[in-house]
Order: sequence, then structure tokens, then C-alpha cells
Amino acid sequence: MKKDSKPISEIDPKWLEIASTLSEALPYMKRFAGETFVIKYGGSAMGDAGLAKKFARDVVLLKQVGINPVIVHGGGPQISAMLDKLKIQSEFIDGLRVTDEATVEIVEMVLSGAINKQIVQEINAAGGLAAGLSGKDGNMISARKLRRTKKDPDSNIEKILDLGFVGEPTAIDPEILMSFEESHIIPVIAPIGVGENGETYNINADTAAGAIAAALAASKLITLTDVPGVLKADGKLISKMSIDEAYENIARGVITGGMIPKVETCITALERNVENAHILDGRVPHVLILEVFTKHGTGTMIY
Repeated sequence: MKKDSKPISEIDPKWLEIASTLSEALPYMKRFAGETFVIKYGGSAMGDAGLAKKFARDVVLLKQVGINPVIVHGGGPQISAMLDKLKIQSEFIDGLRVTDEATVEIVEMVLSGAINKQIVQEINAAGGLAAGLSGKDGNMISARKLRRTKKDPDSNIEKILDLGFVGEPTAIDPEILMSFEESHIIPVIAPIGVGENGETYNINADTAAGAIAAALAASKLITLTDVPGVLKADGKLISKMSIDEAYENIARGVITGGMIPKVETCITALERNVENAHILDGRVPHVLILEVFTKHGTGTMIY
């Protein structure tokens, strides 16, 4: 016993709770050691300085206990702010930014530059060793122009939408990421892809994360959002659902709006050998730790 140790009755219950939590985490640490988690980072979690620091610490902890975290980040608000500053107007169609040649240069500059390096710096400051990458590095993300159609409500004719340099992944070369698995390096990826003729494509971060998770056969695809998870019509959280239940909830209109593409990305990843997909509330401090290392978890798991 240490000289300054106290009897149990005098120990702050807060410290006993911390010790209990660490003990509860042990089996999960053993279970996930050596596994790869692909984490899509964005929204309020990225925009709040306090949450950003906690996220960085959580990612470093994952790495320290033997998990291989791969971070894929967005940056919509920061891109909009830079476009406004440069007085470049941007248009959205079905939630996707129409990206012309001038805009894609700004998108790449913001995503691969300022945002990417800020996340890298936060992780390094938390005691980790992060490396910032673009999907262009090592030809990691090969992409093509995203094709979308929309039905005209008057004529009922489907029209092809031209979203400019908005892309979708055609192939992921995981070699550069796999080389990090046995190292101390945490990769942080900007969702920029390269076309067959060298074109630069802006790729939705959720989509990029799902494709990367599938290519790495990740144990988990984790998407941080600004909501508690997938919600029922009455606002109650759906804590767990199978792929079939997810399809059914989309068809019945339980899952709506911007949550549909997130869930569809999860389904696609699961159908391509990702073990589990999670949609978590990035506004909750240490939400990664709550999900990975506690019995009750948090958010919505799709399996």
C-alpha cells in the first residue's frame, strides 16, 4: 500500500467509476487487437475544438491498444466558408455540391490542405503519430464522374444531372494503408479521387469511408454524425438492426432524408465483408470509447 493511499470509504466515487470502466474495457481491447476500424469524421465533432481534441485522444487510445484506426474526413462547412470568402457561388443538388473546375481546386485545397493537416496536428498533439493523405496518394482512390438522374415532376422524364467533378470510387488500392498497419502511424485521408485521365474528383466522405472499409475488410465502419443514430418516427433510437431490417426501414419510410445514403453506405460495406457498421453521435464526448469499449455501446449498429 502506498503511504498516501486512502481507505475505500474516502476514495472519490469518480475514481472508482473510472477503474470499473477500465476493467470493463479489457475484453474489448483483447477482442479488437489487430483489427482495423475505418472512422468517418465530420460534422459538429470536427467543428468543435473541444470535441476535436477528445476525438484525437480517443483515436490515439485505439492505436495504443492495438487497433488500427483509419480516419476519413469531410469538410463541407469549411469548403463553403472558403468559397464564400473567394466569392465563388456553389449549388447543391440532392445534397451534393455541384463542383466545376474552379470549385474542385478549392475543394482539394481545403480538404487535402487545411483540414487534413489540422486533424493530423490534433492527433500528434494527443500523443499519436498521424500522416495526412489524399485519395490521390499511391492512386489510393480511383474514381469516375458520379452519375445521377432525377425525374422531372411535370414530364415524368428522367434527366441526367451534371454534378461536374463530383465522383464515386471505382477502385481502392489499400496497399499504402496496409503498410501502416504494423507501424505506429495513423492515416488521415481526404476524400479526393483521381480519374483515369488524371481528373480530380470530390467524393462524399461517407462513400469514400465505406469503400475504404470494404477494401481493407475492416472490422468496423464507424460514421460520426450530428444525430444520436438511426431514429424511429417517434424519435426513439434504433440501437441495432440487420441489413434486411435496414432495407425494410428505408422502404417503410422510417429512415428518411440524409440518413438514407449513410445507411446505404453501411449496407454496401457490410455486403463487401465489413463486419459491423456504426452510426454514432459525434457531438457526444468520447463517443468512440463508449461504443468500442463498453457493454451497452451507443448509436446504431448495422450488422
